[in-house]
Amino acid sequence: MIDVALVGTGGMMPLPGRFLSSMLCRVNGRMMLFDCGEGTQVSLRMLGWGFKQIDMICFTHFHGDHISGLPGLLLTMANAERAEPLQLFGPPGLEKIVKSLCIIAQDLPFPLVFNELDKNNSRAYEEGMLRIHTLPLNHRALCFAYSIELLRRGKFDPERAKAQNIPLKLWGPLQKQNDATIVYEGKTFTSDMVLGAPRKGLKLVFCTDTRPVAALPDFAREADLFICEGLYGDPEKQAKAAAHMHMSFKEAAEIAKKANARELWLTHFSPALPDPFNYLSHATAVFENTRTGKDRLTKTLKFTEE
Repeated sequence: MIDVALVGTGGMMPLPGRFLSSMLCRVNGRMMLFDCGEGTQVSLRMLGWGFKQIDMICFTHFHGDHISGLPGLLLTMANAERAEPLQLFGPPGLEKIVKSLCIIAQDLPFPLVFNELDKNNSRAYEEGMLRIHTLPLNHRALCFAYSIELLRRGKFDPERAKAQNIPLKLWGPLQKQNDATIVYEGKTFTSDMVLGAPRKGLKLVFCTDTRPVAALPDFAREADLFICEGLYGDPEKQAKAAAHMHMSFKEAAEIAKKANARELWLTHFSPALPDPFNYLSHATAVFENTRTGKDRLTKTLKFTEE
């Protein structure tokens, strides 16, 4: 399963009760933070999921409302006696920008590991059944959307195992280990010999600060949860959204519909939008299963039973 929390839903400047852009997810016991705007660590405290266990921070881009909370968070992690390496992902220039910010957060007791994204290679990270991919967007700075996928292996098929004369003592290791290969009595046995077809996994997509791009619906295809910016809710602000390289509620809903996503959460609201709910109908008219995000809105994505 994947636990998801919107940590901050504001854009441009924080408001009372609305911090700047950030999203946290838990996957198989690990925590990954996406963006770290002003107020992130305050909202993390209120959320109560902890922060010392965060082992990866991914940045969409380097505008201040998406990264200005980083030095304070790093210092808080240091004060909590963190020693484990922290993986950082972001557009080219990541190391230079983070080190500049860390002038006020020096001598950290844990190493920072920099992973600069390549706009020509969508694969950002893979470990076990976890996959993180990126998509370049269309904003005033180089910006990336992220998809977080948790794959799911096929079911164990005892009849296939019997038909291939696989020793009973190997059934457990072959079905429990991903891509296992076992040599036994001179014969080679692999996991795919005892497992059925892969089952539907889970997919979470986080996209903020962009105009609609042609590749985005495919990138978010069949997402269980699509979190997308909606800086402006009022249709009369459409020209302003285009001029500032952002999206409206309606545009985000159109992408969710094209992607056949299961659910859309809107986020990254303009400070001129004190109550986004008042404009929700402009999105639900296009994509019904839309919610206006709010700080510390949470959801658990679960595998469908098969």
